[in-house]
Amino acid sequence: MNILIHPDPAALGDTAGKEAARLIKEAIAKSGRAHIILATGTSQFETLRELMSDKDIAWDKVIMFHLDEYIGLSDQHPASFRKYLRERFLEKVPPLRAAHLIDGEGDAVAECERLGMMIAAHPIDVALVGIGENGHLAFNDPPADFDIPQPYIVVQLDDQCVAQQYGEGWFKSLDEVPRQAISMSIRQIMKSRNIICSVPDGRKAKAVHECLDKSVSNRHPASILQRHPNCTIYLDKASASQLQRNS
Repeated sequence: MNILIHPDPAALGDTAGKEAARLIKEAIAKSGRAHIILATGTSQFETLRELMSDKDIAWDKVIMFHLDEYIGLSDQHPASFRKYLRERFLEKVPPLRAAHLIDGEGDAVAECERLGMMIAAHPIDVALVGIGENGHLAFNDPPADFDIPQPYIVVQLDDQCVAQQYGEGWFKSLDEVPRQAISMSIRQIMKSRNIICSVPDGRKAKAVHECLDKSVSNRHPASILQRHPNCTIYLDKASASQLQRNS
């Protein structure tokens, strides 16, 4: 695991997005395809912006999965991650070879099985992720299960996670935030060959400290990234403000 600290979110996203683009192009050059995971939320705005600006990516050779989606939420709701990815990514780049979006409106267990079978056939080259205010990775809230083998699982959102989703402006009230989601599991995320973790904003500073300064613990789910050999954490000055280890 490497840590890079930038002056602001724009600089963070510029560096992270360029590295994501480099790794995607490298995977295409090596095997003819690139398999990627995309995260959503405000932490990804600048990274995705920079990634999409690269005109040399052969998007028709890219297969995309994404991390999580609320259960029971319409894909027309402002908080839907499918809506986010369509509007902020898929509609702004040339058509991908495939984009496997999570449908949380039907049978959640069956959807987990469907996605699990597909991702098992597509080893991931590059995963873009973030760290939640409670230290979660995807929607794996503490205490996270590091060992569950299924690639996608049904999870319960804890109170801090619910508060974050409301605080970011995706919902009109706390009561509107769904309490369940389909999430990629920790083990599946860690199978990615490369992980780019973008974490801007001072409200993430405590979680960054707990996940990167302390020992690996399921109480701080994203701490597991310390064990990944090809993971880089991209911070800005605000999110790194409580960090004790050297960059």
